[in-house]
Amino acid sequence: MRERSQIYDTFWRFAAERLGMYLRRLRGDASPWTHDRILSGHRFTNAYRASDRVSQFLIREVQYAEHRSQAPDEVFFRTMLFKLFNRVETWTLLESALGPISWQSANLVRICEVLDQAFARGTCVYSAAYIMPNPAFGRTRKHGNHLALLERMMEDGAPARLRCLGSLREVYDTMLSYPGLGPFLAFQYTIDLNYSSLLEFPEADFVVAGPGALDGLSKCFEDLGGLVPEDVIMEVTQRQEREFARLGLNFESLFGRRLQPIDVQNLFCEISKYTRISHPELTGVSGRTRIKQSYEPSFRPLEQPYFPPRWGLQIPDIKPVPTSGQQAFAF
Repeated sequence: MRERSQIYDTFWRFAAERLGMYLRRLRGDASPWTHDRILSGHRFTNAYRASDRVSQFLIREVQYAEHRSQAPDEVFFRTMLFKLFNRVETWTLLESALGPISWQSANLVRICEVLDQAFARGTCVYSAAYIMPNPAFGRTRKHGNHLALLERMMEDGAPARLRCLGSLREVYDTMLSYPGLGPFLAFQYTIDLNYSSLLEFPEADFVVAGPGALDGLSKCFEDLGGLVPEDVIMEVTQRQEREFARLGLNFESLFGRRLQPIDVQNLFCEISKYTRISHPELTGVSGRTRIKQSYEPSFRPLEQPYFPPRWGLQIPDIKPVPTSGQQAFAF
């Protein structure tokens, strides 16, 4: 194993507690779902990327809803249209204005007009989760350029091309070839497409470390021992059961699914944020000293989790949880 720092064990404790929070809420336990003051006061993603609120909406509503076509062109178009903005409210806005979204009936000019009107009203159409570069397609607004990018992908026959590829890495290389998609976004979109029926590659095969994960790795390891960050993420993923056992942590997994490299990548990003408060003396490679997003209670009703059917997860029915006056965490 690489030369670990004092933060390495904190990484595993964070992963276990963040998953515990998620499962406690699903089971109907009374709040608070954690006594960790940092986790209760700031926004962190779940231990499993696919269980986050936006990913759940993507999988359940955009990709697999019963009324949605599973034709490759349709699945790709819906997934990319949603993920370019990565905001549930933007998808809802478009469908409210234009009806059910499909590639067969899509009018990208009208979609752009709806987004133009929203922008003019001061409505945010992009999620704050990612920094979205503006691809150079000559449109007035960034959202117009992203729609032009999506149109280019469809004209290129991207859905059919991706289905002919032999690995997650090849999908990533194809996505990376498009303007405005750097390594981080290309990998995130690769994983999102792989949730859908379009692709069926194992997530365990490939990972790309984003900037946040690089900062988290720099805090957890004094030295990577000559390995590239992606190799360390793979090594950490392989060791998960041993590390949880070593620390006496009860990590229940996601209904039998162990952490995948994408999840460990995300956890390194989250530990980068967590340690800005728990270990403020450690600056990492980013030099950031505060967590940008504080936690704001959300009292929306819980929904039954939904994951790609091919994962074969046995998910028990959740109990309705009254949230009025209780602590509620964003998923």
